[in-house]
Amino acid sequence: MKQIPLSAAIGLFITGLYFFVALFAPWLAPYGMAEVVGEVWEPMSSTHWFGTDNIGRDLLTRMIYGARTTIFVATVATAVSFITGSILGFTASVFGGLIDQALSRFVDLIMSIPSLIFALVVLSVVPVTLPVLILLMGLLDATRVYRLSRAVATDINVMDYVEAAKLRGEGKLWIIFRELLPNALSPLVAEMGLRFIFMVLMISTLSFLGLGVQPPNAEWGLIVKENKDGIIYGIGAALWPALAIASLAISINLVADWILNRTTSIKGGR
Repeated sequence: MKQIPLSAAIGLFITGLYFFVALFAPWLAPYGMAEVVGEVWEPMSSTHWFGTDNIGRDLLTRMIYGARTTIFVATVATAVSFITGSILGFTASVFGGLIDQALSRFVDLIMSIPSLIFALVVLSVVPVTLPVLILLMGLLDATRVYRLSRAVATDINVMDYVEAAKLRGEGKLWIIFRELLPNALSPLVAEMGLRFIFMVLMISTLSFLGLGVQPPNAEWGLIVKENKDGIIYGIGAALWPALAIASLAISINLVADWILNRTTSIKGGR
């Protein structure tokens, strides 16, 4: 941490700030999430720092609660995608043969359909709840993680120390968790930052289209949708959540790049 570059420090600070706000949203928000406290689209003032939204709710409060929803959904969905995709990718690489072919062809089939279109079709016929959103987003994104983890594991699987472990009679679980996983962490961690941002963009897009988080709950993409008509009249209420999404994406990428540079090394299992 003493040698952390300025760009990574800025990214870490902004990322930590957003997660702090998301975690303590009920204590930081000045008003209730759906409480109407003023007129429609009031300008910024000492009472309402970001102004009010399309029905008179405090926009800062909506942004704080929106951060909680957006970051929670994106974080859990990213965890689902990486757990599922990494396990399947390592399994395909280690076992090979029919298992590898079956998993790879199934993943190719899923990836041939654009993720957003796939999600819209599924969400149009099932109840739109947070667990459904998280599971759907996580499983769709697991296909990308599968391709990366399988490719990395295949390269590592032919290393001398992996062959030595096989000759010692180590089991496949040992190979996966003691040989492949430690040496695959570097690209996986870097990819995790990108996948997290993709999740943020996806949940915001789904909410903007009306098939994500539902009102009166707050989510950054939903806040953009609710206030987009104000842009015509020169009211920038919809720009605040867009700025939040952009700054979070940049900060996560800065941290991911730093972690990638710090962890790029091959470690033999013990």
